[in-house]
Amino acid sequence: MADEFNPYKVLQVDPEADQEVIQAAYRRLAQKHHPDLSSGPEAAAKMAALNRAWEILGDPARRAEHDRARRAAEDRATESRAAGHTGAPGATGAGHGPSAGPPPGHPSGSVLNFGRYAGWSLGEIARRDLEYLEWLDRAPIGRPYQAEIDALLRRTGRRRTAEVEAADRRGLFRRR
Repeated sequence: MADEFNPYKVLQVDPEADQEVIQAAYRRLAQKHHPDLSSGPEAAAKMAALNRAWEILGDPARRAEHDRARRAAEDRATESRAAGHTGAPGATGAGHGPSAGPPPGHPSGSVLNFGRYAGWSLGEIARRDLEYLEWLDRAPIGRPYQAEIDALLRRTGRRRTAEVEAADRRGLFRRR
């Protein structure tokens, strides 16, 4: 599916975006890339891609059909990777960078189903790569795991406990 047209990328929106967000993105990009306002062949090509993306995502039925096909293609790719057919050596599919490999086998906590550490538990990641855990704590995709990540970072000393932070907090006019 890497070579296929991706209307979400063209409109620069998330696949879970509301219809109003998609419409606003289309209008903003169409205004920016309209051939009457921009010159050159790339403006016309960009506008054609925007219109094609809007035809798919602007109609709820066509969007639902596109999403079903996209999920089915992702499921097939996941099954193929699980069976060991990754394509090129070291490939992880969908351009997510190098894979961390199979999990070490000592699961503790929630298991991720995305990214470099797909199939790894948060405890395994904490033992191997605390920087990734800190990134995941800041990233929107890590929101469901924030309490667990917070506990792991506190346990490893990468984050101070709430009591220590409260004791260090001083008011604006308080003497030190």
